[in-house]
Amino acid sequence: MQIPITLIPGDGIGPEVSAAMVAVVDEATDGRIVWDRQLAGATAFEETGELLPLDTVESIVRNRVAIKGPLQTPVGSGWRSINVAIRQELDLYACLRPVQSLPGHSLSRYENVDLVVVRENTEGLYAGREHEVVPGVVEALKIVSRKASERIVRFGFEYARNEGRKKITVAHKTAVMPQSEGLFVDSAVRVADEFPFMQVDFVKFDNVVMDLALDPSSHDVIILGNLDGDLLSDLCAGLVGGLGLVPGANIGETTAVFEAVHGTAPDIAGQGIANPIALILSAEMMLRYVGEHGAADRVRGAVEQVMTEGTVLTGDLGGTATTAEITRALAAAI
Repeated sequence: MQIPITLIPGDGIGPEVSAAMVAVVDEATDGRIVWDRQLAGATAFEETGELLPLDTVESIVRNRVAIKGPLQTPVGSGWRSINVAIRQELDLYACLRPVQSLPGHSLSRYENVDLVVVRENTEGLYAGREHEVVPGVVEALKIVSRKASERIVRFGFEYARNEGRKKITVAHKTAVMPQSEGLFVDSAVRVADEFPFMQVDFVKFDNVVMDLALDPSSHDVIILGNLDGDLLSDLCAGLVGGLGLVPGANIGETTAVFEAVHGTAPDIAGQGIANPIALILSAEMMLRYVGEHGAADRVRGAVEQVMTEGTVLTGDLGGTATTAEITRALAAAI
């Protein structure tokens, strides 16, 4: 059975890591994925005058699953973040970012890290409600609703249950923002009552950051609001060696968009040295989402084998391999 999936190659190093991901996934699935290629970001803006063309949105809605390379919002274009626009346009309310140590990676400061960041994806300060009150003074509104709070917390609890995890941390800043953060925490308390078999801790965001720096094993599944989740997910990536190793997904009721958490890296774009592992691991998540568990296991196994051998690694991982070389190594491992 063939599976149609929207592919957005992206900007900067996006086309390079996307090509690597496609090669690895095609090898793992025997070519069962049908790639529906679409544009978004700066590349789309240059060709169509739009950051998010209607054809791209319709493709994602039609296929229900997409994977994308990093996207760039043109500076001075007047557009807000293209990534935020995609999440809000498709109501991809849950940002899921598993953070796990990979074998053989000597540049990581910690071992056996196994965390999951669950981030609310549509509200908070990233809702984009800004205006200039008077010249020189800009006000940004933080939007928090009970509906969005409860559904992201429920997503996190259900994910933990399905993955066999028992410990959940709800991170907050109620001391500073008692109403907005208080609503989020109150919503979490309500949902937690439905999962009495889970250990649930309510911890100040500041303390969670310090805990992770001291001992990453102190937390398991962490549920946060939009801005805090954005910050914490990058910190967690640093625990395992950087953004080049961490996958991500944006999930809604009927649609999911998978992505690497890193940016477009324009300083190395076109040089053929970008690390594609983050997007390849995002594809592993995508394959599990569509029920291709065997293919996902093959992708994961190939990444772990190449990392363990340590002979074909890109520069950010301490090696000298090109994107093409590590792609061939991963395909050969499969």
